Amino acid sequence: MIPIADQQRCQALVRQAAAGLLDPQGRALAAAVQWWPLEGLAGEWPVAVLGSGPPLLLLHGFDSSFLEFRRLAPLLAPHYQLFIPDLYGFGFSPRPLDGHYNPTAVLDHLERLLPAIGQRLAPGGAAGPGVGLIGASMGGSVAVALARRQPQQIQRLLLLAPAGLTGRPMPLPPLLDGLGVRFLGLPAVRRGLCRSAFADPDADVGPAELEIASLHLQAPRWALALAAFARSGGFAGCGTPLPPQPLAVLWGAQDRILRPPQKRAAQALLGERVLELERCGHLPHIDQAAAVAEHWLAGQVPRP
Repeated sequence: MIPIADQQRCQALVRQAAAGLLDPQGRALAAAVQWWPLEGLAGEWPVAVLGSGPPLLLLHGFDSSFLEFRRLAPLLAPHYQLFIPDLYGFGFSPRPLDGHYNPTAVLDHLERLLPAIGQRLAPGGAAGPGVGLIGASMGGSVAVALARRQPQQIQRLLLLAPAGLTGRPMPLPPLLDGLGVRFLGLPAVRRGLCRSAFADPDADVGPAELEIASLHLQAPRWALALAAFARSGGFAGCGTPLPPQPLAVLWGAQDRILRPPQKRAAQALLGERVLELERCGHLPHIDQAAAVAEHWLAGQVPRP
């Protein structure tokens, strides 16, 4: 169940972003958001839809929103029809009162989203060739898990600084999960995390970036859903086995979010699929959006 007031608040936040964000590309992407009913789920769910061409699904990272793709979307939209949802329990998505905030729920939401995309591409119900898939940070692990579950619907994947491909789930116990979420909500902490994600924070992080990094915290039950997700252990160890589709990975040489042991473990799993980008932090789709777009458009898919 989703209270009407909660749904209205989520939609109002997106309208607020479309009208008033400091970042003009953020405003444009927020203006492209549609609210979709999804079979089997209450409420309406945000999906930015723009561009024309073959379908391409973009998945954001942990405690973020569709606005992550504000730099990349204008570069891909002339060539692809983009579908950029907020993941279940994140961004500006409504949080059902009886929702289960864990990886299974995130994937279930996306598996309901895929046929809705198909209906918009082929209203008569004709089967299409499948969608492309780009996942950033935690969205990379989500993309890998989704591609394994839906091999006929996902054509190829591009992972951007993927997090959670290796390791094991580490659930936060009660009390610590709530403390962690309150910590993440502190303005100074948001500012520090935002700066850590960029290769050159002094040049690239200002009021516009900080605004986008924090606006979704105003969504109803942001803290409760994030704490529940932390208790679940989140996405970890999702890279094994790798899905059968063609897969490539872009990683920032100046990534300060993923620790060296995490990068080494992922490198061992992914092998020659990984291409490292210079002057790039944990957000290749922002730090090096043109390089990411060029890589996808060229169809480069290194194989092991």
